[in-house]
Amino acid sequence: MNIRVLGCSGAIAAGYKTTAFLLDDDVLIDAGTGVGDLPLEALAAVDHILLSHSHLDHVLGIPLLADAVLRLRAAAARPPVQVHALPETLAALRQHIFNGVIWPDFTALPSRDAPVLSLHPFQVGERLDLGGRIIEVLPAAHTVPAVGFAVDGGAAACHAHWVFTGDTGPNPALWRRLAGMRLSHLVIETAFSDDEAEVAHVSRHLYPTELGRELAQLAGSVDVRITHIKPGEVDAVMQGIQALQSPHRISALAAGQEMAI
Repeated sequence: MNIRVLGCSGAIAAGYKTTAFLLDDDVLIDAGTGVGDLPLEALAAVDHILLSHSHLDHVLGIPLLADAVLRLRAAAARPPVQVHALPETLAALRQHIFNGVIWPDFTALPSRDAPVLSLHPFQVGERLDLGGRIIEVLPAAHTVPAVGFAVDGGAAACHAHWVFTGDTGPNPALWRRLAGMRLSHLVIETAFSDDEAEVAHVSRHLYPTELGRELAQLAGSVDVRITHIKPGEVDAVMQGIQALQSPHRISALAAGQEMAI
């Protein structure tokens, strides 16, 4: 299995794309602005989208993807692109995006019998089987209902997991679950530097000192990739993280990177 980073920034600017990962060729994990860098044929190959939560920087690629691939998928008689998320996240998409005001309802287009999108609820702890790839829904602690994901690399990878925390503040439930899981990579957010700790607390994001407290709950030495840093803040955030002297191997994630499980 292969995971390609399409976007990993906490906001946009030249060279910065918001959160989106491509698992193999057909599964998106979040759908931020990074989705827009995929060629049309690659967009049309996406069969599943997993959403960590409803915030715009993680979902705004979905309505535009649906519009772009509608004709191609209809012409090929492809089934709907399945959007998987918490019930609260799906309700937010229906109410605030696919409402005919912000964007057409692509769960009923080109027809209600054969739409380009279909919505599928999951719950924390559920293990999804997407074409033989097992993905567990992990708990997250954010300002809206939110989750992370653990992608099982399968027997060939000794069931090592690629883990994405999603947007989260301090999250004891996550570390309890990861204690029994073999990790290949941990992708974890650190949206703010230490001098913005108060903003991080209010918005339920991490900052370097808080990240250090979180990673102290993870045994061993793990490859840790930092995501969701705001444009212009990468140096400040990573300087704070390097000062932690963590046993884990920590580096900043960048669009275009690939991780094999």
